[in-house]
Amino acid sequence: MIKQNSSFIHQTKGEEMTVTLLGDIDHHSAVDLRRDLDRLLYAERPLRLTLDLSSVEFMDSSGLGLILGRLNLMQELGGELRLSSPTPRVERILHLAGLERILPIINKTKEDGSH
Repeated sequence: MIKQNSSFIHQTKGEEMTVTLLGDIDHHSAVDLRRDLDRLLYAERPLRLTLDLSSVEFMDSSGLGLILGRLNLMQELGGELRLSSPTPRVERILHLAGLERILPIINKTKEDGSH
């Protein structure tokens, strides 16, 4: 079943949950996202959480903090976190922050070497 909140859509299949984040993630939106995501994760306690970033065009350090906080929460709950389908701009931010060293990122964009 797909359910929509103001800043994300989530779908749960068994013990796996996919959360599609919508819009920009900055210090204004991150507070509400964090609160709503944590409430959802504590209620449903999935073993695997996938954050789908395909609809996020902009993310600042607050977005990185949001991701790392959900990583800590999932570890606390005995689960795992992975990221999916970042847009090229967001993928670059994730790469610069070194997140691919601590989190699996699936469905990455293919870089052609031009910047």
